[in-house]
Amino acid sequence: MRSTFTGLELAKRSLFTQQAALTTTGHNIANANTRGFTRQVVNMVAAKPIEAVGMMRSNIPGQMGQSVEFTSITRIREGFLDKQFYNEHKGYGEWTVRQDTLEKLESIINEPSDTGLRQVMDNFWNSWQELSKQPDNLETRAVVKESALALTDAFNSVARKLNDLTSDLNDNIDVKITQVNSTLQQIAALNGEIYRIEGLGNNANDLRDQRDVLLDDLSKVINISVTEDANGYTVMMGNQTLVTGQAPTEFNLNLVNAAYPTNLASGELFALKESTTKYVDEYKRQLNSLATTIVGSVNTAHQEGYTLKGPAATRGGLFFSAITDPAKAAEQMGVSSTITDDVENIAASKATFSDNGVDKVVRGNNEMALQIAGIKNTKYNFETSGLDKIILNGGTFDEFLRAVVGQIGVQSQEATRQAANQKILVDQVDSRRQAVSGVSLDEEMANMIKFQHAYNAAARALTTFDEALDKVINSMGVVGR
Repeated sequence: MRSTFTGLELAKRSLFTQQAALTTTGHNIANANTRGFTRQVVNMVAAKPIEAVGMMRSNIPGQMGQSVEFTSITRIREGFLDKQFYNEHKGYGEWTVRQDTLEKLESIINEPSDTGLRQVMDNFWNSWQELSKQPDNLETRAVVKESALALTDAFNSVARKLNDLTSDLNDNIDVKITQVNSTLQQIAALNGEIYRIEGLGNNANDLRDQRDVLLDDLSKVINISVTEDANGYTVMMGNQTLVTGQAPTEFNLNLVNAAYPTNLASGELFALKESTTKYVDEYKRQLNSLATTIVGSVNTAHQEGYTLKGPAATRGGLFFSAITDPAKAAEQMGVSSTITDDVENIAASKATFSDNGVDKVVRGNNEMALQIAGIKNTKYNFETSGLDKIILNGGTFDEFLRAVVGQIGVQSQEATRQAANQKILVDQVDSRRQAVSGVSLDEEMANMIKFQHAYNAAARALTTFDEALDKVINSMGVVGR
């Protein structure tokens, strides 16, 4: 014979289970706009049935059901999509940093324009051309001096800006290292908290969401791979272990330098290192090569000419000041003090004549001025000190600068294209992930109505069983009293 109170227990279990489902649905709705939140569901199972109590096996057909129970509240999450997201996110982080660096390089070089380095170089060569028309005119010589000062100032300015860009990139590297170090510590701490909670038989769903958000952010900065074991997430960067259980690895500049470019192979931090070594430093070396060749060619020619001062035996000195460090040629480029102090020291002539046995300079001769003006169209093998590969050899200064500008333009265009493509891929993967894990308000509202009806029905069943028991207890067996 079945217990009279079985119905109450069945209704009670149903009430508790439907209430848990309603609470979880409300939690989902409340976090519909929370970044990284994963939809949760209550897993319901039929309670273990029992047979009627008796000394022998019951002859009643079947078993008596014991209502419903929920075994767990779990997240709806697909690990495969997370791994895809990490893969695409690191590429997006890398190309956005490359794009940003190359755009800054473009603005520093500022070509093609009417105020860039190319225009200043043209003005310098043209000033020599004008000097050739009036080689003994001091005003024309002053124009040569000023155009030379403008040229050296332009090179100095570009070099300073490139140095500033290097400093900015290095500062960003330090910021990213601090960010990664902090994130790794938080992941390790969450590993420990999740291990403690789930060791008691509960599901730490919200803490797992927090940990996954940290991994999403981390995947943009460095290339990571994630595996899960009993102690939590193990985070790797290539072959370098960053987190194991509750033990994070200290992430510092030494680790980064050792990991680049083998273990540190993508992401924002990798791109910052690449931007420093393969973009900014490379274009510094190209600029230094251009400056060194200009200084060397002009000085060599100028020393063969004659100034307006002194006897014919006195040749022109250095037009540009000597460069002591080829690695800082653009920074050190400057006009010789002998030129800035007195424009008569500019050598424009290559001819002398004898006056009563004394050699004198032909002041109106313009051969040297024409020779230096002609350097503009001379093809050179450029200085390659410190360069892996010269961007152009056997070309003019103008062609060399255009090659530099062209390469920056192509690289910038490629970085922009790649960044746009990676953004599309990241959005696609995240959209698929949201389709699985995200909260749909329409679906949650439908679930809420479903669970509400089930709860109301269970409550009605409880009332029915209560009325039946009231009848049995208070109304039966009173006949004849």
